[in-house]
Amino acid sequence: MASRNMSSGLSKSTYRSELQLHGHGLAFSLDRELLAARSAKVAALINENSQENISSLLREIPVDPETFELVARFCHGFELTLSSENVIPLICLANHLDMTESHYNNNLLKKVFNFFEQRVLSSWNETIKAFRSAGNSLQQAARLGLFDAGLESLVEKALANPRYLGDPIKNSTNDDDSGDEEEGYRPNARRRLFVLDWKSEDLATLSLQLYHPIIHSMNQRGVPAEYVAASLCQYAEKWVFSSGIGGDNVSVYKRNSQRDVIETVERLLPHEKGLIPCSFLFKMLKFAISLESSNDCRNGFENRIGKQLDQATVKDLLIPSQGHTKEMQYDIECVRRILKHFYSNYSSSDSSGLIAVAELIEEFLADVASDIDLKIDTFTTLAEVSMAASLGTQKNSDGIYRAIDIYLDKHRYLTELEREEVCRMLDCHKMSPEAWEHAMKNERLPLRFVVQVLFVGQLQLREQRDTIAKEVQVFDEKLRREEVDEEEEEENEVKVGFYEEKVRSEMEKMSIKVMELEKECYMMRKEIQNGCNHRMKKEKISMWKEMKRKLGCMSSINNCNCQVKKKKKVHPKY
Repeated sequence: MASRNMSSGLSKSTYRSELQLHGHGLAFSLDRELLAARSAKVAALINENSQENISSLLREIPVDPETFELVARFCHGFELTLSSENVIPLICLANHLDMTESHYNNNLLKKVFNFFEQRVLSSWNETIKAFRSAGNSLQQAARLGLFDAGLESLVEKALANPRYLGDPIKNSTNDDDSGDEEEGYRPNARRRLFVLDWKSEDLATLSLQLYHPIIHSMNQRGVPAEYVAASLCQYAEKWVFSSGIGGDNVSVYKRNSQRDVIETVERLLPHEKGLIPCSFLFKMLKFAISLESSNDCRNGFENRIGKQLDQATVKDLLIPSQGHTKEMQYDIECVRRILKHFYSNYSSSDSSGLIAVAELIEEFLADVASDIDLKIDTFTTLAEVSMAASLGTQKNSDGIYRAIDIYLDKHRYLTELEREEVCRMLDCHKMSPEAWEHAMKNERLPLRFVVQVLFVGQLQLREQRDTIAKEVQVFDEKLRREEVDEEEEEENEVKVGFYEEKVRSEMEKMSIKVMELEKECYMMRKEIQNGCNHRMKKEKISMWKEMKRKLGCMSSINNCNCQVKKKKKVHPKY
């Protein structure tokens, strides 16, 4: 390498007394005058130690040989090719050597600072490349403010365009045929339509020392949670899942590193429900358990899982217990804690989530029941958990009975007492008629339980018979009421018809009577008129006769007497 003997690439006229410097176990030869001309620190050391070898004073230069070679080339007047990969180490070394403008015009520190500000900070990709290449200069870069400047640049770009962090995770369905693909990180493919010609550098390639503060700042500044969660899943996939836990051959350093990553990911994960598929959260929990992560870390994953447990699968619940002992190969207490988180966070008025979890636990119980090494205590404990999960869902006990039947079939060596212990959790009153019929003929069940099933079945049949009898009675009464109602309705229709006919008849009669009355009135008017004319005629005759009498036309006195007598007869005595 030219950095080990820079004089070999220079003319003899420029060769002067060389300065031997050491860094990272390698020796470098550099013209002391040229270096002192551009480095205020070297110039000061030469002035103070003109007769001594100052190489030992520069042993702690925090750079790699390639970076020191670039500084040497600059001192010898060669043109530098700056890039995102070398700019941070160059800034740190130039600052360490005090290569400022006050010492030399157009010095190295100004050149690399300008490049960092103009070419690196303006680009997401270049900033990540610069951070990734910082290496041993990271602490010094942080002291110089380079890391804060890059962090601010990344946060601002993520706020403006969250897709820099990657695509949100697609929350896949829990289909049985999804295979192992469900275990991994699956981005939302539709967003790739916008980035066909460009791919952003992945934050997951950064070390945890850099990644942690960047994501923490993004959470505080309000970068959308689904994109932050996607980035964290990518980070766990790269630094924990891809390499696996391993066995005894895995170094302690690697396990500690994985544990640091999984604990950091848990602390940074947003708490919103549904950002990450339930299966992926279970995967992180299982790794956290295997890596013996802190209780806070495991509790954090369990709490997040509990919020969306209704989306889990039976495979998710197969959590190995620590130590992998045959007596307790499944972490039942972990499942119990997750269930507790689910019920404490469940607030929906819809009971579908409760039913889904109850069915999930029953399927889990049936799945582990076929394990030949599963102990009775473990199985009965899981059965208790399943019974508790079914409370308030109006579910029958058929799922638990099915699991018990599977367990007894796979463990035929159990004694009668042990089989009774296995069946102790089953509530016969909640079994369906189909389950009763199967249990009555099931030779694997203990005799006492079969008798109990027969007794309960008999009671249930009697209750059903009574219920049916009551229903029949109610139906008969209802039918009779309907028949009575129909008869009354028919009678009412007849009555209404009769009344309508009667009304019509009465109206006709009234019409006839009105006509008769009108006729009678007419006749009476005629009679009245005729009667008045007759009286008037009679009155005229009487008046003439009276006049004749008064005028002496009457010759007989008797007539007068008669007339008088007649008048007297008009007023008889009483």
